[in-house]
Amino acid sequence: MHIQTERKDDYLYLKNRLIKLGYTIKSVTVDGKKGLYNVFKDYPVQMCLFHQKRITQRYLTLKPRLQAGKDLKIVTSKLTKTNQINFTKKLDEWYEKYNDFIQEKTFNPNSGKYFYTHQKVRAAYRSLRANLPYLFTHKNYKNLELPNTTNTLEGGTFSPMKILIKIHRGLSKGLKLKIVDYYLVNHKIK
Repeated sequence: MHIQTERKDDYLYLKNRLIKLGYTIKSVTVDGKKGLYNVFKDYPVQMCLFHQKRITQRYLTLKPRLQAGKDLKIVTSKLTKTNQINFTKKLDEWYEKYNDFIQEKTFNPNSGKYFYTHQKVRAAYRSLRANLPYLFTHKNYKNLELPNTTNTLEGGTFSPMKILIKIHRGLSKGLKLKIVDYYLVNHKIK
């Protein structure tokens, strides 16, 4: 089965297929796709810390101009060096300090509507807050030895496959899919 995009229904199908094949799912490490927490609600779910940092960086940029963004970037930078209690405390302190700031609204005379003035800082905070229950699963379930990133899959399994396809970029889509299938079957055997 080949899919064009990653949808929640695809993950649900694949999860059920793996279970039918006799696999036991002990935990899941995800990259933040919407709906995955619900698909895997019966398992410990770890949000990839690298992806979370990148999501926050996308909203704040590498050099935030606003002090709220600078401070939230500092909080996020501690993500891999702390635990859930301390991180939540720092995030709550940030929210206490900047709550009024991220609630500010600006009126758009063209549309006649209000919008949040600091949408990107607000979005970065909301992403951290929404994913917070899944950021420290690897520490809460130490016996499962969960990875806290998807790096072993993306860099270890998929990276050589992507290079192989890139080298042969003139191939038709059908042949590229055959390469992917062949690679994954043979990688599984190892």
